[in-house]
Amino acid sequence: MQTTIRYFASVREALGTSSETFDLPDTLRTLGEARAWLAERSDRHAAALGTGRTLRMACDHVMGEADQPLLPGREIAFFPPVTGG
Repeated sequence: MQTTIRYFASVREALGTSSETFDLPDTLRTLGEARAWLAERSDRHAAALGTGRTLRMACDHVMGEADQPLLPGREIAFFPPVTGG
């Protein structure tokens, strides 16, 4: 499924791009699986998206957890958690 992946803040800086479009394998069923697949793309992807990094994820502008199901033709976003005060 073709999906637009958007990167924000330090994730964008680490990858040197704000978005990419991929044909994700049909075997990917969740946001967490998509994140793991993307982390295998390159060393930069691994550093930016690897499991050792605390990241927030969203699908179609709705915050989600790793077990959120993916739907065809969707947008996924990754960004670091933010604090306010």
